[in-house]
Amino acid sequence: MTALTLSTSSAATLRADAVVIGVAKGPKGLVVAPGAEAVDQAFDGRLAAVVETLGGSGGEGEVTKLPAPSGFKAPVVLAVGLGDLPAEGDAFDEETLRRAAGVAARALAGSKKAAFALPVEDAESAAAIGEGAVLGAYTFTAYRGGKDEKPAKNAPLAEAAILGGKPRDKAFKAAVERAAAVAAEVNRARDLVNMAPNDLHPKSFAAQAQAAGKEFGLKVEVLDEKALLKGGYGGLMGVGQGSVNPPRLVRIAYTHPKAEKTLALVGKGITYDSGGISLKPAGHNETMKCDMAGAAAVLGAVLAVARLGLKVNVTGWLALAENMPSGNATRPGDVLRMYSGTTVEVLNTDAEGRLVLADALTRASEENPDAIVDVATLTGAMVVALGDRTFGVMANDDAFRTSLHEIAEEVGEQAWPLPLPAELRKSMDSPVADMANVGERMGGALVAGLFLQEFVGEGIAWAHLDIAGPAFHEKAPFGYTPKGGTGSSVRTLVRLAERTADGDLG
Repeated sequence: MTALTLSTSSAATLRADAVVIGVAKGPKGLVVAPGAEAVDQAFDGRLAAVVETLGGSGGEGEVTKLPAPSGFKAPVVLAVGLGDLPAEGDAFDEETLRRAAGVAARALAGSKKAAFALPVEDAESAAAIGEGAVLGAYTFTAYRGGKDEKPAKNAPLAEAAILGGKPRDKAFKAAVERAAAVAAEVNRARDLVNMAPNDLHPKSFAAQAQAAGKEFGLKVEVLDEKALLKGGYGGLMGVGQGSVNPPRLVRIAYTHPKAEKTLALVGKGITYDSGGISLKPAGHNETMKCDMAGAAAVLGAVLAVARLGLKVNVTGWLALAENMPSGNATRPGDVLRMYSGTTVEVLNTDAEGRLVLADALTRASEENPDAIVDVATLTGAMVVALGDRTFGVMANDDAFRTSLHEIAEEVGEQAWPLPLPAELRKSMDSPVADMANVGERMGGALVAGLFLQEFVGEGIAWAHLDIAGPAFHEKAPFGYTPKGGTGSSVRTLVRLAERTADGDLG
C-alpha cells in the first residue's frame, strides 16, 4: 500500500519521481492552485501559461505532465485539474482534493515517491489528499504474473509525501494516520470484491475474516452449515443449499472498555449469484462475484474501527452464501422458515440477498444494539433509480436516515435518502406463508427495504444501504475510484462509528 508522509520541504528540494500540483479553471483561464508557489516561481510565474500551451484547461481530473525546471530534485511536474476555482475566500473542498490526489497517484503508477504540492489549508485537507492518493494508487494484481507482465511499471505509487503539512503537529499527524487506516480497509474490501468466485466462497471468506480478526485482536465466531441448520437459519440455508460451497454466518466484534454505544453492521455476502433456479441471463451474471460487496464493506469497516481504537462497540455480521442452481437448490414456490420464525414463500430465487440478510438482522437484533446498518448490493431497481455512483439510504427512523445521508456526503460517498412506503408492503402478502420474498416490481428497491424491516428488532434504529450501483465500477477509472471493486460505504460506516463514539448517533 502507498505510504503517507508529511513534509515541510519545498517542492524544489524534495527528492521524488514527480511533484504533483493543482491547476484550476479561473474566470480568465487556467490558474495555478495554492501549494505550487515554488514550482510557479521556478517557471518565472509562467507555469499556468506552460500548462495551457500543453493543452491543459484545469478541468477536473485532467492530467498534464511537463519536465521539472532546472534545479528541482524531481524530474517531472504533474499538473492535475481541480475544476472551477472556488469563490474568493473559499478553499477547495476535501472531495475535490481527494479526487485530484487519486488521479495523480494512478497516473504515477510505477513511481517510488511523489511530492503532493496541492492546497493544504488544515489537517483535514492534508488527510483528504493522503486518502485520495492511497485509494487512487490501488491496483488489484492477485492474478497477474504472466510472462508479459511488468509488475514494477504497474506497481502502485510507493510513497506520497504531502507538502505543506506539519509532521510534528498532533492534528495533522492524527488526520493522516486515520486516512491511511481507513484507506487500507477500503482497499481490503476492494480486494475481496475483485477476487474470483472460485477462490472466494463462503468458507474462504470466513477464513479471511478469522485471520484479520486475529491480527487485530477481535473476537470472531463462524457458524458453518451444521450450526446454521441446527439453529434454524432458514434464509441462509435456503439460499446456500444449491451450492457445493455451503453458507456461513460470521460474527466479528470490536469492543472498547469505555464504549457507551453499540453498532451492529450487517453485510450481504453472496460470493457468487447465478440467480439460482431463477437463473440470470447471459450478460447479467459476469460480474456477480461482486454480490458480496456489502459483507466486504462491513468487514473493512469493523477492522478500520479497530485500527482507530474508537470508543464504540461495533459488531459485524457477514451473511455468506453462494446462490447456485442444482438438484438441491431452493425452487420458486418453496417456503422457508427464517431464523425469526417467519415463513417466506420464495417466488424468485434471484431475490436471495434479502433472505440471508433477514437471518443476520434477526440474529444481530438479539444483542439489542443501539443501531443496525445493513449494507447490500440488493437490487437492480436501485441502479435504475440512482445510477451507478449513488447508493440509496432507507431507515425506520427519519433522523437516522438523514444522519447517514449527511455522513456519506461528508466523506465523499454519493448517497440519497429514500422512503419506505407502507402501501408497498401488501404486495409481499403470500397465500401460503407469512410473506413472499418479492412484491410489486415498481419501486422494487423500496419493497426490498420493507422486507428487511420486518426482521429488525422492535425499538432498534435501523438503516439499509443499497450499494448495488457504486459497489462495482465497470467503466474507466475516475478520481480515486478504480475499475472493479470500489469499497463503497466503508468510509460512511467508519464515520458513523466515529460520530457514535462522540455521542452523536443521529
